[in-house]
Formats: sequence, structure tokens, C-alpha cells
Amino acid sequence: MASFATTTIRRKRFIALLLGVVTFYLLFLRSDWELPEALKDAGVPLSKGNFAHIMKGKLSKVEEIYGLIHLVTNEDDEHQHILNNSPKLDPTKPVDMALYAPGEVDVNWSEEVARIDAQYPVVVFSKSFCPYSKKAKKLLESYNLRPPPKVIEVDLRDDSVQVKAILNRLTDRATFPNVIVKGKSIGGSDDLHDLHGDKELKRILEKAGVQVTAEVNE
Repeated sequence: MASFATTTIRRKRFIALLLGVVTFYLLFLRSDWELPEALKDAGVPLSKGNFAHIMKGKLSKVEEIYGLIHLVTNEDDEHQHILNNSPKLDPTKPVDMALYAPGEVDVNWSEEVARIDAQYPVVVFSKSFCPYSKKAKKLLESYNLRPPPKVIEVDLRDDSVQVKAILNRLTDRATFPNVIVKGKSIGGSDDLHDLHGDKELKRILEKAGVQVTAEVNE
């Protein structure tokens, strides 16, 4: 009798576990879902595209900057992808990753981070008229990098105000240029030249997988 009762309990536990797994799959992996309204202010959506990130905790600053890079580099010949002025967008707070991928469904951000790191390991957020930006871009050009730096002229974008605010929040840098190497800011023009003078810039770039093909006079 005791054996029968034990078997019944084990069977119930197994069924409960199985139901839990099925429910988890149906709710979280088979459909898009969001946090309750009270938690949406955090700006963190829960969808198939970023669920893996959520399981690790909140989307970090480094992770969100990949969303921004995705937006500014994912352009075609016809139009520029920009952040709109919808009420959902407050650039001073964490931004819904879906807003960085307008019109795209279920972006796999883990794969996208890997793609960006390979294709655009160095991203320069610049201002076209800024002498410091020009100085930093000239220094990077002298390194003859492969792949070459991806330059984003923020002042020429329709969402320049939002991009600047987001960069300020993510990197604690409000000025331009802002040089990003594999998702992390290494600073502006003066920082770049200091690293160059200390013979650290080449090392940082090569560690990020960027080829320095020129003879650099440090």
C-alpha cells in the first residue's frame, strides 16, 4: 500500500513537472510576451529575440549599445533607419530593444552581437563638422584597419538628439567623437591619441580582432 502511494506521488510530481515545461515552452518560446505594465518602465521587452538576455538579468549597457549599433548600421540605399519620437522612447532610460530593430521580427540578439563584432568591431560616432572627430578619424585611418572603422555622422541623422542622449547614458560620454570597440567606448579624440602615444591603441584594436595593416608611428 505504501509502495502504491509512493508511486502515485512520483507520478503526480512527474506530471506537474511535465506540465510546467510545456507551459514554459508555450508561453515563453512559442509566442512574444511582455512584462506587466508596472514593470514596463524598465524598458526591457521579453520576446523570443531577447529572452536569453533576460534570463541572465537585465539588458546591460553593453548589450543595449549593440541595439544602437544595429540601428545605425542597418541601412539601405533608400532610407535611414531612425529612432522615432514615439511616447515609448525615452533615451534617458533603457530603450526597448525592439525599437532598435523597426520592422524586424524576433531578432536573435546573441547572433547579432557576434555579427556586429565581426563586421563592425570599431564604430566611430562622429560629428561631420567637429575638428576633434576629424582628428580621431584621421588617426584611425593611419592604422589602415581591416575591417575599417564604421563612421556614423550623428549630426546628419534625423534622430541625432536621441542617439546623443543614448550614447551619453550608455557610455557616460556626451561629446564627440565616441569610439566604440566591440561594444565598449574607449573614449574620444584625446583618449585615442593618448592610447596611441602609450602604444596601447594598436594592442586594443588587435585584441578586438582588427588587423592593423599600416606601419604605425607611435
